[in-house]
Amino acid sequence: MTRWVRWALATTMLVAPGSVAMAGEQPLYQPAPEWITPAKLANASGTAAGLAILDMQQRIDGATVWNYADTAMKLNTPEELAQYSNVTVSWAPDKGDLIIHQLVIVRDGAEIDALAGGQKFTVLRREQSLEQRELTGILSATLPVEGLRAGDILRLRMSTTVKDDALGGRAQATMPLIAEPARVGQAGYKLSWRGGEAMQWKVQAKGADPKARRVGDFMELPIPVPLPKPTEIPEDAPIRYQRLPIIEASTFADWADVSKIMAPLYATEGTIADGSPLAGEVAAIMKATDDPVKRAAMALQLVQDKVRYLAVGMDGGNYVPQTPTKTWEVRYGDCKAKTLLLLSMLRAMKIDAEPVMAHAALGDMIPQRVPSALAFNHVLVRATIGGESLWLDGTMLGTRLGDIRDTPALGYVLPVRSTGAAPEKIALRAPARPVIDLQVDADESTSVDLPSVINLDMVVRGQLANLLTLAGSQLGPKEARNLHEQFLQHYVGEAQYDTLVATPDANDGSVTIKARGVFGSGWHREDLRTERWMSRVPDMIAFEPDRARAAWADIPVATAAPDRARYRLRIRLPDGGRGYTIDGEAPLADRFAGFDVNRSATLADGILTVDETLVTSGIEIPATSVAAERDKVATILARTPRLVAPDNATRRWGLAQAASRTQLEAINAIYKKKAAEADEENVTALTSSASFQQGIGDYKAAAATLTRQIALLPSAEAYLDRASARREMSDLAGALADAEEARKLDPSSVAAISAIANLTAERGDVTAAAKLFDDRIALGGKTRDDYRMLKAAMVGEFGDAKAAIDELDTLIATKPGNPAMLNQRCWVKATRNIQLDTALKDCTSAMELSDSTAAILDSRALVWIRMGRDEDALRDLDAALLQVPGMGSSRFLRAIVYKRVGRDADAATDLAIARQMSPSTERDYARFGLKP
Repeated sequence: MTRWVRWALATTMLVAPGSVAMAGEQPLYQPAPEWITPAKLANASGTAAGLAILDMQQRIDGATVWNYADTAMKLNTPEELAQYSNVTVSWAPDKGDLIIHQLVIVRDGAEIDALAGGQKFTVLRREQSLEQRELTGILSATLPVEGLRAGDILRLRMSTTVKDDALGGRAQATMPLIAEPARVGQAGYKLSWRGGEAMQWKVQAKGADPKARRVGDFMELPIPVPLPKPTEIPEDAPIRYQRLPIIEASTFADWADVSKIMAPLYATEGTIADGSPLAGEVAAIMKATDDPVKRAAMALQLVQDKVRYLAVGMDGGNYVPQTPTKTWEVRYGDCKAKTLLLLSMLRAMKIDAEPVMAHAALGDMIPQRVPSALAFNHVLVRATIGGESLWLDGTMLGTRLGDIRDTPALGYVLPVRSTGAAPEKIALRAPARPVIDLQVDADESTSVDLPSVINLDMVVRGQLANLLTLAGSQLGPKEARNLHEQFLQHYVGEAQYDTLVATPDANDGSVTIKARGVFGSGWHREDLRTERWMSRVPDMIAFEPDRARAAWADIPVATAAPDRARYRLRIRLPDGGRGYTIDGEAPLADRFAGFDVNRSATLADGILTVDETLVTSGIEIPATSVAAERDKVATILARTPRLVAPDNATRRWGLAQAASRTQLEAINAIYKKKAAEADEENVTALTSSASFQQGIGDYKAAAATLTRQIALLPSAEAYLDRASARREMSDLAGALADAEEARKLDPSSVAAISAIANLTAERGDVTAAAKLFDDRIALGGKTRDDYRMLKAAMVGEFGDAKAAIDELDTLIATKPGNPAMLNQRCWVKATRNIQLDTALKDCTSAMELSDSTAAILDSRALVWIRMGRDEDALRDLDAALLQVPGMGSSRFLRAIVYKRVGRDADAATDLAIARQMSPSTERDYARFGLKP
């Protein structure tokens, strides 16, 4: 179709086919309200950039809606000139016209016609929603304005007309209204319509109380803007409590009128011709089964799977659906086309079905909106079989017979009937099948400290499954695997996978993912015991609605949309499960926070088994029940079961004595395989492997792994990790070389500079080490005090203890109550065996100020040892090791105390653990004259 543009001589207009504005003709409105003049424009804008004027007017005249806008933008800077000097306006050519009344530059109170020099708008068709599979047919008129300068005001006055023949002579309009705190020099909005027209209008926002008045043949509704700032409401409030800053108007009589007007568009008589390909599809379904529910499911699957989604809004396509024959031929269509196709097939099979209009996001607001087709942005099918409503959406993917009774969370919908209908609310129910069905079999039979070796089986259904299938089909093998790993990470955390296979099942509408890999341990220290969660409830359910404000007191809480998920966990425990217990409420069958949770758990024969289903159905919790519901949720979460390990559980320093080595062997095998596959694009397996090896005290293996990682992808972190491993193996020269390489890669790294300084001092050059810190301290900045403390710690260990303490005294004076500084001063005094009375006070003060006290207890224990108070030292060391059982320093010190009090066997055990976990500890303490 040819598009053309003509400029009038007196009132410049861009004219699209459908209407012609002759030179000198007045537009429907006066060019601008009398109160807008160039002088006022300049005054309104002041010196601030942004909108100086925004005047919006809408007039409904019969079936035509005129939209008039007068905007003026103050441009103060070159950046604003670059951003706003290209004028672009859009319109739908199949619905009406675009008219440019004026484009001027206002400078020093005078107007300069931006079109006088012969500049013309260029008309383009730019499908900006193509990535969302939508063709709108909207045209854009664009013009780079010449001659603009900083400080100018660019003013555009324009109109568009809209008339949609699909609305049966009705008109409808909506407009967003500016609301505070948005800033604009002057603003106004006015809606007008012929006096005899039956008009419905509504401002959704609170705080606006406009009054209509008659002016000549028209009614006018002026609205002062900006509107008051929208009232804040809780994020978990139902959507109907939102008060959007918009005005709506229409000439529809009521919702029944909307329903009746739309009904002819979805007439199905004659849409499937005898002997046509579509008739063949219908016949095949009817031959396959006599069950109307199965027939409906088969028809829906055909529409979902064999017709791709593509919205075509041009040439009347906003409301008029594509014919079923056309849809089947081209194999694409939007919600309207898919609905009409499915509707035609169902009716051909004598299944009672009707279209229903919906809004994908604002369905809960439908009853409080002005009746119009603008209230909806989606359409689907309701089939009624055996008195039951089935909501069938052709635009969805993966719906199968097992899901046919699932309900979409669309709020209110409007049935489309020739007799008319009122909005109806969809009664929600939970999905019949789990969207996520996850089964995890974890081998933790060697030690609670090691990563888990997991066999995973996940079934993904519905829309999510189809997205995975689509993405997988468009990606290469490596990219597809990365996609699936990222998807699994959301459910099971980070892992190194030995195998991972995703298999789509088109008949079931699902994807099955099977994987085996090494996962981070779920065990952690809490309240002086080793435990792990058994349930997903704490991670998935929270209920903390805020209804403290008086204005919110009566607002209910909206809960999650319908969903169903099943999680099964099976863990093989160390030592045949001896001493392992469940703390909390293992079985559960209850509803809370909008979730129905059913959980069973057993611990027998060294295996923990948990089966948990979480179901939501989109219920609302009344405001009167919020307090009681919060209490209930808090109680259930507090009693969520945890698996607790015995105090004598096999730990990472006792692997040689483990009853089972299958977990350890599997970890080593998987890391070895993944390490061999590592490349410069992905060294994660090497990083994880080195961390594991350091964690079990195998520093030689860790250094070798890090060497390979550095060869593939050097990094400051990798060099520092290898420096740490080499120091544990007494390779100080190699450790120093690594620290220096780390600093080359990251010259400002505090960790690298600290490592270089401490290794330099340990090798005997304290002066050079101090200079490294002094150079950074001289630079000042946020890290200045950090470097001062690091220097004091280094000097305290390798140099002049008194100088170190003096520096710490100065730091603590400027930052009193800093537990790290107090502990460091205590540690220097204890290691150098000076000022022990004040050292004890430092450590005790640090403990009172800190949440984590293991390191401070370790420091104070050394003070007690220096003072000869072995029982006090033993008490602090026991307490420290209850928090951090693998702390090598505390193990070493306790070995010394055990030896002193005659507990030689216990001393030997702790000394062996210290030497395994931190070989450098014995060398460090020897420097201070401490030996086991």
